[in-house]
Amino acid sequence: MSLKKVAISIGDLNGIGIQLALENHDAVSEIVEPLYCIDEAMLQQASDKLKLPIPENFQTIEKVAPYFEIEAGVVSKESGHYAYESFNKAVIMADLKKVDAICTLPIHKKAWELAGINYKGHTDALRDFFDAEAIMMLGCDKMYVALFTEHIPLKEVAGSINEKHLTRFLLDFYKTAKPDKQVAVLGLNPHAGDDGVLGEEEKIIQQAIDNAHEVLRGEIFTAPLVPDVAFTPNVRKNYRHYIAMYHDQGLTPLKALYFDEGINVSLNLPILRTSVDHGTAFDIAYKGVVLNSLSYLNAIKYIEATLGD
Repeated sequence: MSLKKVAISIGDLNGIGIQLALENHDAVSEIVEPLYCIDEAMLQQASDKLKLPIPENFQTIEKVAPYFEIEAGVVSKESGHYAYESFNKAVIMADLKKVDAICTLPIHKKAWELAGINYKGHTDALRDFFDAEAIMMLGCDKMYVALFTEHIPLKEVAGSINEKHLTRFLLDFYKTAKPDKQVAVLGLNPHAGDDGVLGEEEKIIQQAIDNAHEVLRGEIFTAPLVPDVAFTPNVRKNYRHYIAMYHDQGLTPLKALYFDEGINVSLNLPILRTSVDHGTAFDIAYKGVVLNSLSYLNAIKYIEATLGD
């Protein structure tokens, strides 16, 4: 049985992404057939700086973006531009069915901004590319957390919770995540509002849940759970998928529990995209530090497991 072909966008070359790609190529190649979105000249420069050999079967593409001098740990428009174009090439190949999926290595959002890229990150760009309501889900086999709101100020979260949008989100999540157990939905307020004493948003959340259940004809989602107990061991053992109302509500417990092994998955798109769930680590880039590769390898394994179904 042939391996699935995966385009790997190389991320910010001033960070640790290229080291991850080189060090884990043999392991990745046993799971999928990787195609790295990096020019040979840039690859050779990174290899020289890292003092890491380039594997013989390390497949690359040409004409990604202009050559530039890698500066370890530096936020630059050149590295931001290259990271974006590497990602763009991967997406195009997936859209044209030249690869089966994409895996993205970490970018630096400020570098994208300096390069004139008007997206906050991969997920924002994917929404625009495909005109689709992409869902950001992070986690590992033990626990996944999907985010209803993502990179917005905390003061805007409550006003962003409305019945129509949350209903659609729940239905899209169920269709694309395909949860095998009941899904835990978090309330927004302390004590999940205490029947309106501490906030009314849970009433909106509950109505959206009821709407989704009417469409799905089943009790797929929990009533809004009290957020500060939802991740305790006795509660967590009952669920594999959570839906959080805002970024830190879901990702703080997830990263406290499973930081090293977590991945990022974009749901509700016509292509499959996974990513590492960590940043560029500029502070250790090109310094000979042994990297933890678990997130990267899990992102690759998720692709193989999903496409193998």
